[in-house]
Amino acid sequence: MINLLTTKLETYKNYISGSWVESVNNKTFKSVNPSNKEDIVGTFQASTEQDVIQAIDAASQAFPAWAQTPPSKRAAILNKAASILEQRVEQLAEELTREEGKVISAAKQEVLRSAETLRYYAIEGQSFTGETFPNDDPNMRVTTEREPLGVISVITPWNFPISIPSRKIAPALITGNTVVFKPSSDTPLIAYRLVEALHEAGIPKGVINFVTGSSSDIGDILIKHPAIRGVTFTGSTSAGEHIHKNTSFTTRTQMELGGKNPLIVMDDADVDLAVNLTVNGGFHLTGQACTGTSRVIVMKEVKEQFVQKLVEKTSALKIGDGFDDRVIIGPLANEKQLKNVLKYIGIGKEEGATLEYGGQQLAYGKYENGYYIEPAIFTNVKPDMRIAKEEIFGPVVAVIEVESYEEAVLIANDVEYGLSASIVTNNLKLAHQFTKDVQAGTVKVNRTTTGNLMNAPFGGVKRSSTSTFRESGRVGLEFFTQIKTVYIGY
Repeated sequence: MINLLTTKLETYKNYISGSWVESVNNKTFKSVNPSNKEDIVGTFQASTEQDVIQAIDAASQAFPAWAQTPPSKRAAILNKAASILEQRVEQLAEELTREEGKVISAAKQEVLRSAETLRYYAIEGQSFTGETFPNDDPNMRVTTEREPLGVISVITPWNFPISIPSRKIAPALITGNTVVFKPSSDTPLIAYRLVEALHEAGIPKGVINFVTGSSSDIGDILIKHPAIRGVTFTGSTSAGEHIHKNTSFTTRTQMELGGKNPLIVMDDADVDLAVNLTVNGGFHLTGQACTGTSRVIVMKEVKEQFVQKLVEKTSALKIGDGFDDRVIIGPLANEKQLKNVLKYIGIGKEEGATLEYGGQQLAYGKYENGYYIEPAIFTNVKPDMRIAKEEIFGPVVAVIEVESYEEAVLIANDVEYGLSASIVTNNLKLAHQFTKDVQAGTVKVNRTTTGNLMNAPFGGVKRSSTSTFRESGRVGLEFFTQIKTVYIGY
């Protein structure tokens, strides 16, 4: 039986200086269920610049005391918040599925991953220190100290609406920074729950602040206000470019942006493995992952077999509401996403690619009120086609036939993005060479392009990132601290 979440319609508030408050203009917006757009998940504050300024002021006032708070006390709050998320995983997963559309099993994994992230940084942050330097003066000691930056703007997307905020907020807080957090307007409820957990864990007022609303209304103040010392953002490359150009040169930026991620299938590959990796990377999460597999570059010798098996496996995937345990592909997150994916499917046809399977909008029966689409497989794709170069962010895979490893790598690198890449081969020497040749921040062998370890660095190259500071892992703490060098003579 589908586990439908039944809750009354609630209005959720901003969180500023330790209190839940309404926007100064008393305007709100609704978050809807992408599986059923008639189902309203909740009502949220349509914040103004004045609301954001209040949040920034609160964070600024809280910063000196929080920066001096012992790391163990900061860690205790993160650990307590993690326990709250774990205790409420069933509720939060249901809310996440209802709000974003991903299948319930993935929603549970995301909530638990977020709790693990809080715990990870609670530990790592307590041992993130400076260095001591040898020098020729026996009566002098030279060290470095790591200090927090100050107020950090955290701006996050809808596709991983609690795990991405967690991997930004946790390292910011453990290193002594204060935060103003703006989530996507498509998924504000699960972000609210993260802040709620920190509130219940006893975080001091002003240390974290939460504002909802349109980026067009409040985005610029979040990046331009003189008190903002760092902006950490995940989203589209165009939005990241806007942030990069409009922040002060004294404001740090950390941005993880778009991708057009290739999976290369060599002639010695396990074809069944390659198919599974393509389906998992390209169609799970409805293709809505920045590291999703959007190009499969296949050797001519195995292309026909690969495509046949890919179509067979894809056609067996069940599409539907994420509360159905049998479903693999949920809805797209919103109407804009649906229109964008349909646009690119039309572009692929116009460019002369062959729509080998799928690509149809599902708008009948149980699909009538949701943003559903069949996964699409294009063959006869040329490397210069738009569907082979531009990020689609949906369940669309372009299959490109090649005749050599060199040609495959050339095509893999011939895009403006460089986030993730993978190769399927049994040739270890070639696999090692691939890790050197491909232009991507994350490189995998015989694994899907999606997914990253919590304790390993994550980020892209080229237009997939500013290539300044990586997220995740111990290096994820570096963005949030600045180095002071201290000379002491005696």
